[in-house]
Amino acid sequence: MTEQTPAPRVHFDPAQMEPSAFYRVLNSVVVPRPIAWVCSRSAEGVLNLAPHSFYTVACVDPPVVQFTSVGRKDSLTNAEQTREFTISLTPEALFEQVNATGTDFPPEHDEAEHTGVRLEPSEVVGVPRVAASPVSLECVLHGTVSFGDSTVVFGRVVHIAVHGTAVRDGRPRIEELKPLARLGGNEWSTIGEVKEIRRIPFRSWEADPEIGERLRGDQA
Repeated sequence: MTEQTPAPRVHFDPAQMEPSAFYRVLNSVVVPRPIAWVCSRSAEGVLNLAPHSFYTVACVDPPVVQFTSVGRKDSLTNAEQTREFTISLTPEALFEQVNATGTDFPPEHDEAEHTGVRLEPSEVVGVPRVAASPVSLECVLHGTVSFGDSTVVFGRVVHIAVHGTAVRDGRPRIEELKPLARLGGNEWSTIGEVKEIRRIPFRSWEADPEIGERLRGDQA
């Protein structure tokens, strides 16, 4: 294997930086991030629609997803009060609307109404979902965990609704979903090139030494 001189590194120490400055660095390296387009309802009945890019699957059985509220956002307050919410995938076609729902509207304002995002009734929960989103997860609040300036919201998934045109061979297909993702700063991304590769079972690794040799770049 040909040895290459590594590029010099720039170092960022959170103990020596302002939190906001380190946050910008962290946001730029944990990428790309899927976006939870969270729709929730306040105790007074006001709907809220907001994008959260700290979002992932938390558990498989039971099915639980999580998103992080940095600070006390309306999504967090509403989920705690009414204990249900929906998460819609953010499709490329609604790029500007997704961004606009991140505006810091006061709690009594309905972001979907302001931005022209049409909502539709959900199947199980009482909170609507984004009609034009190809995928929506209906969730009930499983719990929250708070530390520092943030709160992680865990939602147990009780139903998933997918546009029929996006499902093939029993699962949603990425080329039909066309999700947006968040990068650093004001940067976003689309899926770009999709690569497919199978995992290598250990028995195959043992049976074929050339697998490791190829990956390591071993030379005879």
